[in-house]
Amino acid sequence: MNEIVKQALLYDFYGELLTPHQQEIYKALVFDDLSLSEAAERFGISRQGVYDMMKRCNAQLIAYESKLLLVEKFQAAKKQMEHIRQLILEAQAESGQHVLKEAEACVDRLLDTFL
Repeated sequence: MNEIVKQALLYDFYGELLTPHQQEIYKALVFDDLSLSEAAERFGISRQGVYDMMKRCNAQLIAYESKLLLVEKFQAAKKQMEHIRQLILEAQAESGQHVLKEAEACVDRLLDTFL
């Protein structure tokens, strides 16, 4: 997975657990695509300070994911939903019961992901 996409997903799920200052710096670097120098100027801290803050934020977000696995569950659910959509399209084309049974099994697996 692209590093920027991974960072964005981690922030989407766990960003609220960072301090407001950490959130500002993280968003500036990841979403606004500022350089370390630009962010340092914006926040009135050194480039090293911005770098260290970003490194700490990434470590925190990764630690949250390793414990809670919300991003992993989200991606698994998304994959299952895409599979279900494909099965529904096949069932519409074939009117086959076996495809609907497989779709039902996918829904069951998806529900198990969140329970």
